[in-house]
Amino acid sequence: MSLNRNEKAAVVDGVSAQAARSQTLALAEYRGLTVAHLDTLRRQARDKGVYLHVLKNTLARRAVAGTPFEVASDAMVGPLIYGFSEDAVAAAKVVADFAKGNDKLVVKGGAYAGKALDANGIKALAAIPSREVLIAQVAGLLKSPIQRMAGVLAAVAEKKGGAEAPAEAPAA
Repeated sequence: MSLNRNEKAAVVDGVSAQAARSQTLALAEYRGLTVAHLDTLRRQARDKGVYLHVLKNTLARRAVAGTPFEVASDAMVGPLIYGFSEDAVAAAKVVADFAKGNDKLVVKGGAYAGKALDANGIKALAAIPSREVLIAQVAGLLKSPIQRMAGVLAAVAEKKGGAEAPAEAPAA
């Protein structure tokens, strides 16, 4: 069913608003996927906070015009599903992970930080740990020296405590 002019304008406005809030755009060709597979992909995307939508390419090009995602306009050819995410890696991770398990979904490209990415770029972006994992790793790195210092101080205190213990006087 075709959209009228007002409906098209509403779609473009909605996608433009989403693009303004997002850091990453991932594009994938969904030709041959069943409705059940698309529902599974959409559910995974929703759980990760990714805006996933099938759009007409002309509407998508209009929506990303003037945004950092405009560089991906050349890749907007064929039946595509568009994934936008505020998290830098979430959209790429959802699309790339689903493509690993389903050969019908083909990663085509995307954009990040105003740079166009090809399929390998999206897969490389998907390999980066999520924000939460990176924060946990940094916290672990910051905690590690403190733990080591506490261990050294405890060992020194134990050694000094054992040497300074009063010797028992011999029984007379």
